[in-house]
Amino acid sequence: MHALSRSLPPLAALLPFEAAARLESFTRAAAELHLTQAAISRQIRALERDLGVALFERRNRGVFLTPEGRELARTLAESLGQIARHAETIRGGERGQRVILFCQLCEAFYWLMPRLADFHRRHPEIDLKLITSTRPLSEQRDPFDVALQTHGRPSGGHALAFTASDTILPVCSPDHPAAQQAPLAPAELATFELLHHHVAPAEWMGWHDWFEAMGETPATDLGGRRFDSYPLLLQAALSGHGIALGWARTTQRLIAAGDLVAPVDERFFQPEAIGVYVHRNATQRHASRALLDWLEAALQQEE
Repeated sequence: MHALSRSLPPLAALLPFEAAARLESFTRAAAELHLTQAAISRQIRALERDLGVALFERRNRGVFLTPEGRELARTLAESLGQIARHAETIRGGERGQRVILFCQLCEAFYWLMPRLADFHRRHPEIDLKLITSTRPLSEQRDPFDVALQTHGRPSGGHALAFTASDTILPVCSPDHPAAQQAPLAPAELATFELLHHHVAPAEWMGWHDWFEAMGETPATDLGGRRFDSYPLLLQAALSGHGIALGWARTTQRLIAAGDLVAPVDERFFQPEAIGVYVHRNATQRHASRALLDWLEAALQQEE
């Protein structure tokens, strides 16, 4: 028997463990891998028996990695990441100039796509592959080189390359009553239907925080509709359903086109609103470096 066969833990248990460790949830790992929670639990218990240690502390409110589990998760993430990247290189063959960018869906749609032609003009030799999601970077399992998302969202331990600023402002349809009465004082916005972006944990500035930043004391319960997706929230504002908090980078073209308006003059400046990350196992290739330099220049140009 080969030495690896004697030393390696059950291979079938490694992916379930990696997902559960990264997400810190058997339930979410099961959903990601299209398995049952019982199957995830069974595979991890088999892994624990093989290793002779507990990898998770199981409590009423969830599961938490033990020190041994945390170390195994780190090693496994690095190893699987290297395998994935080597596989991508093999699949690409001679296309060594490929770079994969992970981007939040809304930034990809409203900010990146109108500018991407500029990157292709500057770097026609680079094959850029774009993958998008509304989920945070920590839940991204497919290979990538560079990532762009809201700074402060879970990043899965990937290296932060740089941050960029953004401005948060109320926006609504030009046909909305608030637009007809503009410019309004910030406190007057609470008399209209507000659109809320609600996720757990909270990863974006909400209406309460915005009102307080404007020096207002908002009501405890601000009514309005709630959305678990920022692109959907923005679409609701475009359709006239209420007033949303918009990020300037994703709304500026809509405002310039007259599809959205700002019913108040006040803005909230966020100096580190966007984070650009590099895969923790990435190598310094020309394609990755070119994309990072272009993103940094494009983001800083609008600050």
